[in-house]
Amino acid sequence: MIRESIRWAAINKRGSYNKQRGEGQDQFFKKLHKRVNITVNDYLNELLYFCSEKSFLRLFKILIFGKIPFMRKYLALVILTFAGELCIAQNLEQFLSHPIESGFASSTDGKNIAWVINDHGKRNVMIKIGNELPKLFTDFQQDDGQEISQLVFSPNGTKLLFVRGGAANGQGQNPNPSSLAEGTEQAIYYKDLSSKSPASRITPGNSPLFYPDGLKILFAKGGQILETSLEINAAPKLLFVARGSNYGPKFSPNGNEILFTSERNDHSFIGIYSLVTKKIRWVSPDVNNDNVPVWSPDGKQVAFIRTDGVKINETINYLSGNKFSIWLGDADALTSKMIWKSPGLDGGFAQSTSTPLSWTAANRILFYSEHTGWNHIFSMNPDGSDVKDVTPGDGEVENFITDATGQNIYFDGNREDTNRRHIWKSSVTSGSPVAVTSGEGIEMQPALGGTTLYCFRSTSNTAKMLAKIDESKKLTAPVNPMKLTTFSSSFFVKPEAVTFQAADGTTINGQLFIDRKISGKRPGIVYMHGGPYRQMLLGFHYSEYYSNAYAFNQYLANLGYAVVAVNYRDGIGYGRDFRLAKNQGPRGASEYQDVIAAAKFLQLLPEVEKTKIGLWGGSYGGYLTAMGLARNPDIFKAGVDLHGVHDWSFEAHDATDSWGLTKSDSELALKSSPVADLSKWTAPVLFVHGDDDRNVQFQQTTDLATKLRERNVPVEILVLPDEIHGFLRYESWTRVYKAAQDFFDRKLK
Repeated sequence: MIRESIRWAAINKRGSYNKQRGEGQDQFFKKLHKRVNITVNDYLNELLYFCSEKSFLRLFKILIFGKIPFMRKYLALVILTFAGELCIAQNLEQFLSHPIESGFASSTDGKNIAWVINDHGKRNVMIKIGNELPKLFTDFQQDDGQEISQLVFSPNGTKLLFVRGGAANGQGQNPNPSSLAEGTEQAIYYKDLSSKSPASRITPGNSPLFYPDGLKILFAKGGQILETSLEINAAPKLLFVARGSNYGPKFSPNGNEILFTSERNDHSFIGIYSLVTKKIRWVSPDVNNDNVPVWSPDGKQVAFIRTDGVKINETINYLSGNKFSIWLGDADALTSKMIWKSPGLDGGFAQSTSTPLSWTAANRILFYSEHTGWNHIFSMNPDGSDVKDVTPGDGEVENFITDATGQNIYFDGNREDTNRRHIWKSSVTSGSPVAVTSGEGIEMQPALGGTTLYCFRSTSNTAKMLAKIDESKKLTAPVNPMKLTTFSSSFFVKPEAVTFQAADGTTINGQLFIDRKISGKRPGIVYMHGGPYRQMLLGFHYSEYYSNAYAFNQYLANLGYAVVAVNYRDGIGYGRDFRLAKNQGPRGASEYQDVIAAAKFLQLLPEVEKTKIGLWGGSYGGYLTAMGLARNPDIFKAGVDLHGVHDWSFEAHDATDSWGLTKSDSELALKSSPVADLSKWTAPVLFVHGDDDRNVQFQQTTDLATKLRERNVPVEILVLPDEIHGFLRYESWTRVYKAAQDFFDRKLK
């Protein structure tokens, strides 16, 4: 009786009884009953095996010093009974509350650095001045969904600019996920590093850039480039007036001219504005799209990327590539010539990086291309000669920077470690990469502060944090070590890299989350990322959206689920052919067979109850979730669909479409959609959508949910008023994941 009382006390303390864990406890008590000669020390050692030190000490103090005589009497029994329960995380916050750092900036000399920290939705700027310890530079205390980005130091390193607030939607409305009655804006803030006062709001706008003398700034607003001083009441003024949407200003090396791009809907120009003559010059205007211009080191030439202009009735296919070429223009004569051309559809994705084109101090032009089958960086002379792949080998490159000499680059990618990211160094002329980091961490987004190398780093149980790299020792150390009161890394399992075969023979990669300390059968869940240009990793993701998804998959594993995150075809990390798979999405849904393969992989695991398989995902992953529920009710018994696309034929008539669909594609697009198979849909579904979604129309959920309700399919809905596609509030993420957990617990356990 005492044993059962203690056991049920432990269960009730959690608030719910997990059948698998209950059966495990029954087996444990049978073993305990036979081990009558075990000492208290043996029990304590057993407890240390099960529990973290923090949990052990808490329980030990309660038992030794608490006024519970019968518990002290049965100390060993109590400890062992509670051990299994203590090793279970009590709430989602223990997985989701790790602060996420991003947005590195450095003064020119590297003595001062700054970055952004998101702690429970409270976004602030962190700063490290010289040898001082890192500290908060701002003090925003609300989980209001207002992003902080675009950190810029003044030329002398004593001032910092940043942008607070997100970009406006098509109706000119800035994100306001907290539904603040006063509304929101996207504005530029300024603060002197020595100031003790709050940062000062300068003006609405974004993309701030200091003048070389540091006295004024350029910024973008409403498709125009403006300038203003740093005075609080200064009135911004247009730098010049030009048609189209003008953006991306870059000062010439002598500071007298500004290079920019002018977007004209179906074409775009490269412009040069003279601060001396107050005139605009256009570099080889054509019917093409000219973009991402860069100055030569001497300021006499510019390089830019050219793609074809848009034809009548042509729509851009987000899932495809495009031809592109690199042009060299004379800044004075305004003539240009092509110096390199892609052999095929090798651009598009390659230009979606943060630095698609660079002209180094060593007079080499660097660019991305996929023409070798992987997204790599290529280097060439300004005349187009000596083209070299400086990141050769299997693996994709995402970000790169050049050192001060222009002779070397640092880049991140998944070469030699498919399921992670590491930092590499390579010469811009010889192209022989050398690993700078390695191991089980994920190192990404290299950055330089003077001559000091930094990156952002995560692991399987710690989220993305700024780290300093010691190149000589190939070691990283967090710049801002944190003592976390709510986050607990001890509850995380080590994800396992797995592969399985799709029906057509394609090898698919994934990560398996399973807590093998839990005995008995458990439900299985398939997770699909969005994008589809994404890849889930063996640790916290570099994207905040997928960092949260990773944490939730870990939480599900802790609750007794087996989760596989499937990197289906269309995603990145496995080469161009994999990303540009045939018949994908609205043209045949070929990636859906990878979801089926993932489910069958789970069903073959001895720990998984094969009749209890669910699935979840967001955006493109929401689309695949709905596909599973619509097409295979024999496999999938419940699903959580976050802002998914459910009717591709609706997208085919949408003016904002970016999938390259036309009306002639409508029939195939419909057949490739979940709405085409509603007659088979029987399983319960939870829909989640923010109604200020700028990526997937809210009506996609409205339409499908209404149709399913008409068919008496069990539908549950969680609408987040004023939230966008990538939820901005911590409170939104916790609400969504708590609802998802509750839904799966009710439907699969």
